[in-house]
Amino acid sequence: MGKIAIEDLAKIQEAARYKIALRQGAGRVRINVHMGTCGIAAGARGILTAVMKEIEARNLHDVIITNSGCAGLCSQEPMMTIEVLGEPAPVKYVLLTPEKITKIIDMHVLKGQVVKECALALGSERTR
Repeated sequence: MGKIAIEDLAKIQEAARYKIALRQGAGRVRINVHMGTCGIAAGARGILTAVMKEIEARNLHDVIITNSGCAGLCSQEPMMTIEVLGEPAPVKYVLLTPEKITKIIDMHVLKGQVVKECALALGSERTR
């Protein structure tokens, strides 16, 4: 392995800061991927990766990505919840795939439109 230049270290540091900000900062949107045992078994790690790739690809700096344990609906995993600053209720999305993530980021995070065919609940109100 060759020597690492100062410029390379600066790039690594900036990438790490960006990823930390995605996971811990404050922003306009918070995306919580549910990663209990059932979620992980259903593919939540791939969903978390897909969310992070979409956010990075679109260069969104006001979206925070977190994770949590089981949401209690194992049959609906993998799941995530999206909270948008100023909106009264979070939206819980279920049975996710990487393709659905692309649509949800485009429609809900960027355009403010809930993707009803993927949503289980708006706040405490069920959509299905």
